Amino acid sequence: MATSIRGSRLSGRDQRLNLLRDSQRKAQGSFPWFALRVRSRRETMTAAQLEGQGFECFLPLYKSIRRWSDRLKELEQPLFPGYLFCRFDFQNRRPILMTPGVQQIVGVGRTAIPVEESELESIRKVLASELPNHPWPYLQIGERVRVNYGSLNNLEGILINFKGSHRIVLSVTLLQRSVAMEIDLAWVTPVQETRTTPRLLHGSTAPIPVLGQ
Repeated sequence: MATSIRGSRLSGRDQRLNLLRDSQRKAQGSFPWFALRVRSRRETMTAAQLEGQGFECFLPLYKSIRRWSDRLKELEQPLFPGYLFCRFDFQNRRPILMTPGVQQIVGVGRTAIPVEESELESIRKVLASELPNHPWPYLQIGERVRVNYGSLNNLEGILINFKGSHRIVLSVTLLQRSVAMEIDLAWVTPVQETRTTPRLLHGSTAPIPVLGQ
């Protein structure tokens, strides 16, 4: 938190830090997004530390209900436990890897693989809709549909029927993790499959961390 002078004015040091962070964020706009493997249950703290260094982070959260003996409580939890997304220059990755809580950069073999921005944008749309959503087992095969409704317009995913309700499943291919969102069947229309082969190596079943590069 910035130190304040007379309740509102920032010190010269804090002003310089803010300007530096703003310039870093603007420069990062041209860099790709990477998935970071982080310590479980430390996702929020790790994202805050990275953002404090001027890095742009994306930590998708969903709401869940937990039952205690005497009450119910609504909690926010990571959609992809143990992972968060960060935009940075891979050639200058040392500050990322030195951040407490960060374990590895996700990739294949010793090659870091950027996350598809279109997949992250779909996740953002789901979260912004405020419709019920939750983690889902990774799903690649099924009827692909496009949503034609409100802020979700043009969102594509795989349609499933679960316990009498319809859901659209979106995936982050690199992580091989998915999220499901409840929808009205009238919102969707089928689309032909045109996606290219995933960038994961043939036979890969899970993301392989890029160790300490």
